[in-house]
Amino acid sequence: MTAPPILRSIALAMRKFKFLILLCLAVTLLLAGCSNANDPQNGVPPQTERVPSDDITPTTPEGDDLVTYGTESYRGFLLDNVYHFPSDGEIHFNVYIPESYTGSEPYALYFTLPGYEGLYFQGVGVNLRAEAFGFEAQRYNDKMIIVAPQLSDWGMTSARQTVALVRYFLSAYNIDQTKVYANGYSGGGETMSQVMGLAPELFTAYLHCSAQWDGDLNVLAQAKTPVYMAIGRNDEYYGSVRLISSYEQLVSIYREQGLKDEEIAKLVVLDVKEADYFSEYGISNQHGGGGYFAYDGELMGWLFGQNKE
Repeated sequence: MTAPPILRSIALAMRKFKFLILLCLAVTLLLAGCSNANDPQNGVPPQTERVPSDDITPTTPEGDDLVTYGTESYRGFLLDNVYHFPSDGEIHFNVYIPESYTGSEPYALYFTLPGYEGLYFQGVGVNLRAEAFGFEAQRYNDKMIIVAPQLSDWGMTSARQTVALVRYFLSAYNIDQTKVYANGYSGGGETMSQVMGLAPELFTAYLHCSAQWDGDLNVLAQAKTPVYMAIGRNDEYYGSVRLISSYEQLVSIYREQGLKDEEIAKLVVLDVKEADYFSEYGISNQHGGGGYFAYDGELMGWLFGQNKE
């Protein structure tokens, strides 16, 4: 039975009204997100000036059906790709693959794990909008694939997923395995510290930012993967005492192995930032201010200056 014309008109008007309401809500949320992402008082780095092309055509290894690639991009990163790993479920990640990459020569590989604000349930690509590590890294090596995972937590599940994803990239792409780097900020630092307690041998070096250390230090010490630990003296979320204690434990393990102080200094660096480091940039929150480590040439230069022998 066909609805009377008046009812069809009312239904059409209601659909248009609902559409306008949803459109207004989407615009409001987008503007709010942009405002928060650029607020230095939240400890979030401002947008870097480098803006890679958004015209992305990722190189997919021939016959690779383990990854479903996304269709949208943000500042050179292809968003919301999914690695289908049988034992650890679907692993979401954003990836930057330089246009120069053809697979004919090995490229460096860099993983950057975000804080709580960048986890997958927060929204696709929010880690890239909130943190600048993935963009600033491009200044140090233009032949480097950059992976920015969006995981589900900051515990062992995400640590296992990170290891699985690293191993995928090492096998699917032509990677220079003497140049495999990682950083973790806040909750992402907790996750990456656990990765360093699972498979530190996969990495050349690791930059640990504004987080406590949850991983197995003995496993890390066996692999001797260099680690740089950076945190604010009065980090509002973690404090610095626990990370200082982890550093001292790691140094003690290396001394028990018979390493000399100068050898240990090359394997583990502790950098506790005082209040004036943050106030110089107008940052009032030391934990959120850890996001500015992406712009610190000393920290980032240390990371990308490391090479495996």
